[in-house]
Amino acid sequence: MLKLLKILWNSFRMAVQELRVNKLRTFLSLFGITIGIFCIIGVLATVDSLERKVQNDIKAFGTNTIYIDKWYYGGEGGAYPWWKYVKRPSMKYEEMKFIKMKSQLASNAAFFVSNNVNLSFKDNILNSVNIYGVSEEFNNIQTIDIEYGRYLNESEFQRGTTSGVIGYVVAEELFGNPEKAVGSQVSYNGRRVNVIGVIKKQGQSFVGGYDYDQSMIVPYRYFASIYNPDYSNPYIMVQGKPDIPSSALADELVGVMRQIRRLSPVDEDNFSCNDVAMFSEQVTGFFGQVSAGGWAIAGLSLIVGAFGVANIMFVTVRERTSQIGLKKAIGAKKSTILTEFLLESAFLCIIGGLIGLGLVWLLSLVLSSVLPFAIYIAPNIVILAFSICVILGIISGIIPASIAARMDPVVAIRTK
Repeated sequence: MLKLLKILWNSFRMAVQELRVNKLRTFLSLFGITIGIFCIIGVLATVDSLERKVQNDIKAFGTNTIYIDKWYYGGEGGAYPWWKYVKRPSMKYEEMKFIKMKSQLASNAAFFVSNNVNLSFKDNILNSVNIYGVSEEFNNIQTIDIEYGRYLNESEFQRGTTSGVIGYVVAEELFGNPEKAVGSQVSYNGRRVNVIGVIKKQGQSFVGGYDYDQSMIVPYRYFASIYNPDYSNPYIMVQGKPDIPSSALADELVGVMRQIRRLSPVDEDNFSCNDVAMFSEQVTGFFGQVSAGGWAIAGLSLIVGAFGVANIMFVTVRERTSQIGLKKAIGAKKSTILTEFLLESAFLCIIGGLIGLGLVWLLSLVLSSVLPFAIYIAPNIVILAFSICVILGIISGIIPASIAARMDPVVAIRTK
């Protein structure tokens, strides 16, 4: 163990000495490694952070949740003409109630409708605010974090009161201080809504869906007293019980919906059961392809860098030929010489990798302040980078190290 630590220390010291004595030559040779690691870490960290953001946005749709709608969210292109979707009947509130009664696999079901209004408070007007009419269990499927005030209660849902919670941006634009919104009234189309809560700021979503920052949530019964639900993008959200696969839930819901709509065995479905898990799988596949592209680009830089490190090691072996001969003459084994040079090559690659990692860290600080999501360098990505450096160092140094290990000590000592 002590011998191995000594070899490690000597190899590290030689690598640092090589960098200090021949700064320009070593830096230029390691530049390929630096750029390669910079590309790999940069691409993987950015893709991983972006995928994390998108997956979190998808989770906002609800976990283990099926969306029953007249539209199919997967996009079948020309295989299913759009006009057939248009002809499908809209989802009904009574269908949601029937699902809650008949489904054995569902834990929560909610009805959702939406419209667009201009919201005002005194002289302040905010255009294009989404008004969402939801039923009681919506908050069980969707996580609605309230910053100020409270969420709608059971009584307000049942009676369809003029109570609502508004998004953080809406409260900010209309009231200046969002906290002041609670207890006030906002107006639209000559109607008033009592603000009982302000939703915690969500930030920009990359997958569309609910823009809670620019929204107002009201009880479904109140919404239905103003707008026709059939023309308000209605759909039903159904969340499965714990440990129930979403595919099994979707199969059950198809049967329930066909029963509700009295479809015969030969009739095709006039609704779609859209699985949220499908979006997550599509995102994973897409980002996997992006990562593969990053690996291809970085691989070219790493190959160039490997040749640069190999060149350094060939020069190093030639410069230290007499030292190698002296070591072998006093009893150093071939394995010891081989290990020293392989470790030195690996340390050189690690130094190049550290420079690349430092550049990525600086870049992540800059991008995190500009992009709508933070760039996070995961520990597994750092471990991967160091593993690549070690493997690349060993591959680059194997031939020069083998040449050094096979040298004849007498001939090597005489070499100048």
